[in-house]
Amino acid sequence: MKIYIDQGHNPENPNAGAEGNGFREQDIVFDIGLRTADRLRDAGIDVRLSRPTSETQLGSSVATSLAARVNDANDWGADYFISLHTNASEIRAASGSEAYIYRRDSPAEDLALQILRRLNEATGLRDRGVMARPSLYVLRKTRMPAVLVELGFITNPRDAELMAYSPGLFAAGIANGVLTDLGWQ
Repeated sequence: MKIYIDQGHNPENPNAGAEGNGFREQDIVFDIGLRTADRLRDAGIDVRLSRPTSETQLGSSVATSLAARVNDANDWGADYFISLHTNASEIRAASGSEAYIYRRDSPAEDLALQILRRLNEATGLRDRGVMARPSLYVLRKTRMPAVLVELGFITNPRDAELMAYSPGLFAAGIANGVLTDLGWQ
C-alpha cells in the first residue's frame, strides 16, 4: 500500500497558503503531514510526502506547483493521494473539517468519510462533510483516488490554535481514517 501525502502549498510564493491568527497554512500542514506519515509508516504503509523538508519548494508558479505534486504521486504509483490544507473564511466563527473529492460514490468518498469521522473523534471539530469538486487540479489529474482535506479554519482562533499546538491529534485522525478505510483497524 502506497499513500502520497501532499502538504498543500509552498513555504513561500508561488503557491503559499492562507494565513490567520499568526499562523501559516503551509507550516501547519507540513507538520501534520510529517506526523501522519510517521503513523502510517508505523502501520506498515509506504508513504511519500510532497514536501519532505520545510524548505521544499515545488514549481515556479501555482500551476507548476500543483503539477509537481500530482506528477510525483502518479509516477510513484500511489494507491491514494491525500492533500492537506487549512480552510479560511471571512466569517471568523466558521469552524470544522471538510473534504473534497472528484466524484461521489467512489473509493475517494469512502476514504474521505472515514478521515472526517476520525478527525472529528480525535479533535472534536465539527464534520462539515464531503463535497465533490471535480475542478480541483489535484483531484482531477491524479490517477488514484484523491482526497483534499480542509483540516480546520486558520481564520478561526480555536481551530487555528488546535491545528498549530495539537498537530498530533490531526495526524491521528487522518491516519486512523486511512487505516479504518483499509480495514486495518
